[in-house]
Amino acid sequence: MKNRNNVLMVQGTASHAGKSLVTAVILRILSNNGFTVAPFKAQNMSLNSYVTQGGHEVARSQAVQACAARCEVRKEMNPILLKPKGEKTSQVVLLGTPFRDMEVNEYYSSFLKTYGVAAVQDSLNVLLNDFDVVIIEGAGSPAEVNLYELEIANMKTADMADAPVIIIADIERGGVFASMYGTYQLLKEHHKKRVKGFIINKFRGEESLLESGITKIEELTGVPVLGILPYMNHSLPEEDSLGIKNSQPKTVDIAVIRLPRISNFTDFEPLKEEGVRFVETVQEMGDPDAVILPGTKNTIEDLQWLRERGFEDRIKELSSTAVIFGICGGYQMLGTRINDESHLESGYGSVEGLSLLDAETSFASYEKSVKRVEATIVDTPVFSEIHGESLKGYEIHMGTTVTKCSPLFMVGDRGEGSVHNNTYGTYLHGIFDNLNIKNAFLTYLKMKKGIEKVKSTKSAEDACDESIERLAAAFLDHVDFDTLQQIIFGGTRD
Repeated sequence: MKNRNNVLMVQGTASHAGKSLVTAVILRILSNNGFTVAPFKAQNMSLNSYVTQGGHEVARSQAVQACAARCEVRKEMNPILLKPKGEKTSQVVLLGTPFRDMEVNEYYSSFLKTYGVAAVQDSLNVLLNDFDVVIIEGAGSPAEVNLYELEIANMKTADMADAPVIIIADIERGGVFASMYGTYQLLKEHHKKRVKGFIINKFRGEESLLESGITKIEELTGVPVLGILPYMNHSLPEEDSLGIKNSQPKTVDIAVIRLPRISNFTDFEPLKEEGVRFVETVQEMGDPDAVILPGTKNTIEDLQWLRERGFEDRIKELSSTAVIFGICGGYQMLGTRINDESHLESGYGSVEGLSLLDAETSFASYEKSVKRVEATIVDTPVFSEIHGESLKGYEIHMGTTVTKCSPLFMVGDRGEGSVHNNTYGTYLHGIFDNLNIKNAFLTYLKMKKGIEKVKSTKSAEDACDESIERLAAAFLDHVDFDTLQQIIFGGTRD
């Protein structure tokens, strides 16, 4: 068993304070210093997920952190993943496998006390044994007094790991010192002792203006401020929909419909260099070169939302000139019908699809298809210049689709996806992470507009790695990493 003091927990004053990013950066710095390191998050609520080599589903943010740590993604890094389905209900994914749909009261009153605690403790033990250092990310805020005794993702995890804690405060939201002081004061006394430092994040301005506030907060809490991180642009995938941002169209205009239950929107990060807009109304659509229907946690209800918003007619109009591309739930919507007679996804039963593809989807089992996939590209208009080449992606979906259309890809001797005229559909997530797919898609859109074909030479993985290294360098410039490393290795433990 390795020294369990080699652990740190990164908590925050609120959601989106920068916990995921700081965790990834600390992992990369320690990896650069020669340590074997791993990320951990006991419970993540996210519709952005990833498939491990073993065919298990974890939150995408832990996959990004594993990349930063230069280690293989493992199910133990995110033992509990909550995928919201609707009001008060989420699908609970336990150790990478769907457990069942659960309302919030059952989750807190029953699940966490039995399966949840055991899964978190066992997963922590595995990682602490296998790696030199484990960096743990908290969830939301550790000081939600209504959930303090119930939730597992913050101080309970710190107790399990006997972890010192640093707290990230988001200055961009305002009231940074109040949020730091309030968070600290709402902690129980024995948990206050775990807090070894604050980091102020997303600062834009003159640091000297913060000096008196920092002095005061250190006097009031006895906890040092370890650094002030500037606001930093990066190309790392965002963890949740709070982080969705449009990119200014440069050469092409790609409109992604921002469904209420949008999932795996990180699929489109590699396209942002040319221009991606997330649209919620028909008026925002304009005349894009491509329309993407993304994944969703509830295909039928989001399809109904799409209809009610008037998107159906506009998508059909655009299908004669623009590329219509559906991924996962978006692919299911593009077919002729979606059958859910057992009400596994919604209460609608069976509904008509958009009928741009001759494909019918049925939900007959709660089981998911969760797997990594290697495929061969079929000769279609968008991908004609790379047909016969290979790509990698991953499936995370319920339902099976029977199609009469030509396939988009081949997985062995099995067709995957569908193509008809300008409409394309696939179950594969992460396809634009493949440099050949990204370049072919953007080149086709540019060609239709008479724009010169300039291909990217940087893969999504390379861009992510470069971004992490740049962020790590900035972190070292603005944070007292010597003190932070002493905290991690037990130098300032009580």
